[in-house]
Amino acid sequence: MVIALLALVGLFVALYLWFFKIGVVGTMSCGTGGCEAVQLSPESVFMGVEVALIGVVGYLVLLAVAVWGTLPAQAARVAPALALMVLSGGAVAFTAYLKYLEFFVIGAVCQWCVASAIIILVIFLLSVADWRRSRAAMA
Repeated sequence: MVIALLALVGLFVALYLWFFKIGVVGTMSCGTGGCEAVQLSPESVFMGVEVALIGVVGYLVLLAVAVWGTLPAQAARVAPALALMVLSGGAVAFTAYLKYLEFFVIGAVCQWCVASAIIILVIFLLSVADWRRSRAAMA
C-alpha cells in the first residue's frame, strides 16, 4: 500500500505539471522559475508526447499494479512485485535522462520534477525490496 500511496502522490505531481503544460494552471508555484523553464522547453516533449502526460500515465499504471498486488489472491505471488520493479526501474532510467536534460541542456531545475524523481526512486527501491521478499517467500 505504501507504493500505491506514493504512486498517487506522484500522480498528483504529474497532473499539476501536465495541467500547467496544457494551460489549465496559469502559473506554477515553484519559487525559482526553473519549473516554467523546464516545462516550456522543447525537451518537455518526448517523441511527440508531453513528458508530464507520460508521468500521469506512468503513475496511473504503477498505482493500478500496486493496488493489484494488494489483492488477497496476489499476496503470495511474485508477478505484481516483479511488474512494479520493472516498470519503476524503467521510470527511474527515464527520469535520469530527464535530469540530464535539466542540468546539461535546459540549464534549469524544476522542483516538482525533482519531487517526482524522488518519488519514483523510492517506489523503485520499495519494489525491489518487495520483489526480494516475495521471491524468498516462494522458496
